[in-house]
Amino acid sequence: MKWTGHDIQQRILKVLHRAEGPAGAAQIAHWLRGWGVELSERSIRLHLLRLDRAGLTELHSRRAGRRLTAQGAAEVEKGDVIERMAFVSGQIDELTYRMGFQLRAGAGTLVVNTTLLSARDEQAAIAIVRPVFAARLGMGSRLLIRRAGEVYDAGRGDRVPKGKIALVTVCSVTLNGILLKEGIPVTSRYGGLLEIRNRLPARFIELLEYGGTTQDPLELFIRARMTSVRRCEQTGNGLVGASFREFPSGALPAVLKIRDQLRLIGLDGIVAIGMPGQPLYGIPAGEGRTGLVVLGGLNPAAALDEAGLAGVHRSLAGLLEYRQFPEFRHLNMWTRRGE
Repeated sequence: MKWTGHDIQQRILKVLHRAEGPAGAAQIAHWLRGWGVELSERSIRLHLLRLDRAGLTELHSRRAGRRLTAQGAAEVEKGDVIERMAFVSGQIDELTYRMGFQLRAGAGTLVVNTTLLSARDEQAAIAIVRPVFAARLGMGSRLLIRRAGEVYDAGRGDRVPKGKIALVTVCSVTLNGILLKEGIPVTSRYGGLLEIRNRLPARFIELLEYGGTTQDPLELFIRARMTSVRRCEQTGNGLVGASFREFPSGALPAVLKIRDQLRLIGLDGIVAIGMPGQPLYGIPAGEGRTGLVVLGGLNPAAALDEAGLAGVHRSLAGLLEYRQFPEFRHLNMWTRRGE
């Protein structure tokens, strides 16, 4: 496809909107590749100068890069809503393809989520999220903390701002990438709120189609204060983030085997695997397909919000190496010793 200068500039604006802050040419180039746009950093800088002259972007600092002006943000918001709706699905596909984790080697990059918090809240945050992981309400049992100046996305090179920490969790989309590398394609259909009763999954009470939303569904549910992850951890009853996916039914034996392997390495977030062609928690599976329900990687972040430690949450935030993630049980020991 041949991209016009206008098309490229519109996508640069969308990248800056998604970044929720300043970004440099290298970061923008990384995001643009997800749309199939290959541009040099020099070309991107030229487009940014044109956007500056149009009043849509402005230089934040030479190190951090550019950010949207109010006029630029308004330009993005009035853009084609159908194209914006495809953004989340496109990010899922891109990161699924790019992640490098190899199950047999137990090494490689995972798709991650991040939550930026005040550094003063580090110990309080750990005290809140540890019981969530212990109750098996997260995507596996791995959690990483990054501090000011440290990189929390190896792809774009994003660093934690001064006075902040980043809680990095494994995104449930990691499961898509693991299965894909085993030759099993997965379709992410819905993100939703799963009701837990007596510590057992009961039903989905809210669903959003990934192809029909401009943001990750669990981010929206957290922002709307619709989750009750802490209550679920404490009482066994509540609403947690989860997603519904499908895979070819012929791969069912292999998926069951992979689930057992994931449990051994702290990456198990699978709630349930259905029967071929049969509904799972009320959601029908397609012909020749089997349903799969996975816990949301942002559930620990939801617990922080519920406890009053509001942070900036970002799903599908990038890729990080699996071996950098300690088990949550060792987190206090790890944080005292440092890296």
